[in-house]
Amino acid sequence: MTKEMQTANVIRQECIADGIYSMWIATSIANTAVPGQFISVYINDASKLLPRPISICETGEDRLRIVYRIAGEGTRQLASYHSGDPVTILGPLGNGFPLSDEDAILIGGGIGIPPMLSLAKALTGKKEIVLGYRSELFLQDELASCGNVSVATEDGSSGTSGTVMDVLQTGTVSGKVIYACGPLPMLRAVKQYALDHNIPAWISMEERMACGIGACLGCVCASTEQDPHSLVFNKRVCKDGPVFNAKEVDLT
Repeated sequence: MTKEMQTANVIRQECIADGIYSMWIATSIANTAVPGQFISVYINDASKLLPRPISICETGEDRLRIVYRIAGEGTRQLASYHSGDPVTILGPLGNGFPLSDEDAILIGGGIGIPPMLSLAKALTGKKEIVLGYRSELFLQDELASCGNVSVATEDGSSGTSGTVMDVLQTGTVSGKVIYACGPLPMLRAVKQYALDHNIPAWISMEERMACGIGACLGCVCASTEQDPHSLVFNKRVCKDGPVFNAKEVDLT
């Protein structure tokens, strides 16, 4: 799939939760993107050389949406952009989720929730969607239009008190395939749950990235398979992922 660098324009942006922003961007990159892919966003500041990798939340004709958390000065500046502002992006990048028509369990934790929206819209089978938050909710209503949503919050303010795994352990959620995106501890637990229940699982890894195209090796993760060329046990999250079969990656 061909990636492209464009100077696009912000359609609109809004704060949807504490430190969480939703931005729609006018770009033809949206027309070739698939669920699970991401874009690299370049900040309009010469001192910020490296782009910010941000997952694609959803797409429309000639437009895409990103939902991101302010995590540093770069994303803080990004949050100040307004309608009509230019934004340079590269994409679509990485490999997306393989789509299935089987009943699916979608699991999103924190800022791993946004890519679940485009995936939920693309899947045709029954969808059980499990979302994990620290406290304040976001995107849950939009995801609820795509399937049955269960919520867990660390502070117990909404839904199940605890994590997504506490929801799964209730036995009220079932499916034939698992898709997940979130922090490493969550993915580690999801992988073990999938192995224990003999369910195939596809996970999207969150890693710090530099180039975003596989050249710098700054986002490697441990692999259960040996690379035939380098003879090492690792994979590049930006190029080989960010979506992997859970059995491919060593999360220990």
